[in-house]
Amino acid sequence: MMLRPAGICFSTAEKETWLAPRGETLRRCRDDELAYANDMRLSLSINSLRLIAWIAVLPVAAAAQPPMKAIVIHSSGGPEVLKYEDVPRPQAKDDELLIRVMAAAVNPVDVFIREGRINHFPLIPGMDVAGVVEGTGNKVTKFKRGDAIYAYLSFEEQGGYAEFAVTKQDHAALKPRSIDFEHAAAVPLAATTAWQALIEKAGLSAGQTVLIHGGSGGVGTFAVQIAKARGAKVIATASTANQDLLKQLGVDQPIDYTTTKFEDVVKDVDVVLNAVRGDTLARSYGVVKKGGIIVSITGEPDPAELEKHGIRGTGLGAHPDAKVLEELAKLIDAGKITPIVSAVMPLVDVAKAHQQIASRHTRGKVVLKVAEPRKQSPRD
Repeated sequence: MMLRPAGICFSTAEKETWLAPRGETLRRCRDDELAYANDMRLSLSINSLRLIAWIAVLPVAAAAQPPMKAIVIHSSGGPEVLKYEDVPRPQAKDDELLIRVMAAAVNPVDVFIREGRINHFPLIPGMDVAGVVEGTGNKVTKFKRGDAIYAYLSFEEQGGYAEFAVTKQDHAALKPRSIDFEHAAAVPLAATTAWQALIEKAGLSAGQTVLIHGGSGGVGTFAVQIAKARGAKVIATASTANQDLLKQLGVDQPIDYTTTKFEDVVKDVDVVLNAVRGDTLARSYGVVKKGGIIVSITGEPDPAELEKHGIRGTGLGAHPDAKVLEELAKLIDAGKITPIVSAVMPLVDVAKAHQQIASRHTRGKVVLKVAEPRKQSPRD
């Protein structure tokens, strides 16, 4: 560095020699500072946008899978494997409905599943629900948020023992207006089974006679009422304690199976609906008229026995069908079908409900109350 004593002036050449390098240095510093400032502004802008986007996504992410209460089975076993837990809320896709469940019914199939008929765990059981549409997939055309509905969840769907459940729109229908959610939840699986057995499989018509085994059970109580609404004569079996219920339902010939063998007092019926286990099916072939039919929901009829007696027979595996639910709703609102509910229990008491169903002596249906209804849609 060249130093100059105070008071001595620089020549022009010296100034250029002295100042030029420093001017270039200062210019480069200013350029660097401007570039750095621009980079900082760009970086801050990008980071701000990222922050805004992240903040905007937070509510969506939080809403994607909020928790709900549900009954979960982690392994097969007795009623003790039914656990009341927090689980993520399901989401509706495509043609699916998200249902805020008000009530869910318990069925024998739920007990079979819990005992190990399937091994796909963890699992939320339950195939009968009634509730309110909370959300819809983008392909749903039949329902809107707030609609009060009831649904038959398929074997693949299940999930009814929970605060929220998902099902396809073709598995649901608007809830009957004349009944509450608890009674509506008792309908879908059992009544659909009865309808598909008597109407679709047997082709039951007015003036025919039908024998219904297990007339006081879940399927049986609906079968009796469907048959009566169809104009058929109804014979039904039940225990001594349920003879009054058979009469209340309008059964033309009630039979107490604890004191009377049905085959001793019944003959030439057009249709037999077998909704019980044991030897009842094997004893039924001889009471059906030639050309008649046996429909069994507890096992396949014996082809050799069918041929021997000149009758038809079929097993039945019921399936969800919104059109059936719509027909059932009409009959319920017309006063021709009344769901029989023997007990309503809170969701946390599901083990007690399973114990009752496993006894095979349940009158009508047992229902789990999941929530209190909110203000309902005008379409309810």
